[in-house]
Amino acid sequence: MKTIGVLTSGGDSPGMNAAIRAVVRNAISKGCKVIGVKRGYDGLIHGQLEEMNLSSVADIIHRGGTMLRTARSDEFRTEEGRKKALNVMRIFGIEGMVVIGGDGSLKGAEALSKLGIPTIGVPGTIDNDLEYTDYTIGFDTAVNTVVDAISKIRDTSTSHGRANIIEVMGRHCGDIALHAGLAGGAESIIIPEVGLNIDQVCRKLIKGKNRGKLHSIILLAEGVGGAIELGATIEEKTGIETRATILGHIQRGGSPTAFDRVLASKMGAKAVDLLLEGKGSLAIGIKGSDIISIDIQEALEIKKQLDKGTYELADILSI
Repeated sequence: MKTIGVLTSGGDSPGMNAAIRAVVRNAISKGCKVIGVKRGYDGLIHGQLEEMNLSSVADIIHRGGTMLRTARSDEFRTEEGRKKALNVMRIFGIEGMVVIGGDGSLKGAEALSKLGIPTIGVPGTIDNDLEYTDYTIGFDTAVNTVVDAISKIRDTSTSHGRANIIEVMGRHCGDIALHAGLAGGAESIIIPEVGLNIDQVCRKLIKGKNRGKLHSIILLAEGVGGAIELGATIEEKTGIETRATILGHIQRGGSPTAFDRVLASKMGAKAVDLLLEGKGSLAIGIKGSDIISIDIQEALEIKKQLDKGTYELADILSI
């Protein structure tokens, strides 16, 4: 294999640039040419490609977002769109591809492999919603962003004697809310895997107020409902003044943590090694301290499970 392509797809996540850097520099160090694809699968279809060199990825390891940009592509979901992408790859001589993104991106990587292009998927998503791997690139940074926000909101919440609901991202996965809630000392953590027990939340608030607690922090995963509506319900039921903060896309930005930079570097380099070994249709992951690879289809079929131990610990420590 002499030419490898690399693209980022779906929602961006901090650490994607570190992964791109690892792909480019590991491939070049082993005598390969690297073609960067701009704007994900959409860019692949429309020929937005350019050759990358060592300087292309200089000074990006600490930057959030993705230098290759990203975009959704409905066209790639069609047979005609995938054929266009295949023709573009043949024109540019791309023999293998590294795809960095979430579950939708990995499905696209599987499709490329079925078209005869060996493809390796690297999990880049803040949601941490892929069960086959302990962590996805960007999750640790997003959690730290939320924890920082909790600390700031707690200051003003204490000053006013309020309850504050902080709505975080994660779609149908509550990992950001769970980990940030535990690290930030939240009184209640509401996630899709468990659902909302409004009476339990209100009881905790009232008990805390009765023992002199000046503030209350509630972490709400976006897949459960809206923070503003929940805040109005809590205030009506308890009489405690309640404010809502929706962090939104601030969770996707910012300089990646050291953990995410190291994880992304290892995963990006491993993807190149696998391609040069003649392998494809694999997803990279981490289990414990080991970088692993697993068949993409198998990886996507494993259903995400709630970390019950962490959830129960957070509940115990919030009494």
